[in-house]
Amino acid sequence: MIDLAKKHCEACSAETPRIPPATIATLLSGLPGLTAAPDAKSITKRYDFANFHDTMAFVNAVAFIAHHEDHHPDLEVSYSRCTVRYSTHAIDGLSDNDFICAAKVESLLA
Repeated sequence: MIDLAKKHCEACSAETPRIPPATIATLLSGLPGLTAAPDAKSITKRYDFANFHDTMAFVNAVAFIAHHEDHHPDLEVSYSRCTVRYSTHAIDGLSDNDFICAAKVESLLA
């Protein structure tokens, strides 16, 4: 499988193709813990931490990746967890960018 964490995001437009469901399943097999929404329009993972400081360090690292790749997730943050949800709003579905960024986030904790 291609090392998604080494790739970079590309600008998307309404013409960017959505990733087909069969490909989503294949890509998720290399990203343990991430799940696709039933409508195949987003991927999500919840990350648990020991304390608020560790959670915020993770959130800041995710923000750095998002800024660098110009592809931004939805984040739900609480004291000891953060849920990260990727979707490509321009196509109302999933693009390569979602999986690239998810892989980069996963590499933070590897």
